[in-house]
Amino acid sequence: MNKTEALSPALFLDRDGVVNREVGYLSKPEQLEFVPGIFDLCRSAQRLGYKLILVTNQSGIARQLYTEQDFHLLMRWIEGQFARVGIQLSGYYFCPHHPEHGLGRYRKECPDRKPQPGMLLRAAREHHIDLRQSILIGDRCSDIEAGAAAGVKTLILLAGTEVAGCRQAPSHVVVTALSDAVQTLLQPHPSP
Repeated sequence: MNKTEALSPALFLDRDGVVNREVGYLSKPEQLEFVPGIFDLCRSAQRLGYKLILVTNQSGIARQLYTEQDFHLLMRWIEGQFARVGIQLSGYYFCPHHPEHGLGRYRKECPDRKPQPGMLLRAAREHHIDLRQSILIGDRCSDIEAGAAAGVKTLILLAGTEVAGCRQAPSHVVVTALSDAVQTLLQPHPSP
């Protein structure tokens, strides 16, 4: 990146539970149902200049329930569905490892597996993202913790998956629907 190139904010989205309904080890398009409001949220973010980045743990790969190729095929299908409604995803990042349930080479601690910030930090480098002006929306405390560890400014928990909430997690906003998260995008972001 050249030193005069400006950094952009990003909207980081967890996939399962935020972009699509949680079904448990999603691997095929016919299993996928988009979460209500995801397209409106992403359109709003795109209009405001946010890059759209998906960050997702994929322990189904670690457990050998589906392959990395299956995952990429599904992601290409998801990107196509977004493109059909005028939304361009800037990228997606995934962690196929699990420290306990992974099989073979997938059984390991990984700096990309949320709550670690590896995926977010790599996305920031590769897409010239200003994490201090970015937003992360997740449905698990591990999403919130990863965003905080990466230095993401605004952390939003979509209520529902974490029944008890994330009392021990860093400061975050809780919303009950993605439509509520649009208001966060519209708030002014002071310069660092």
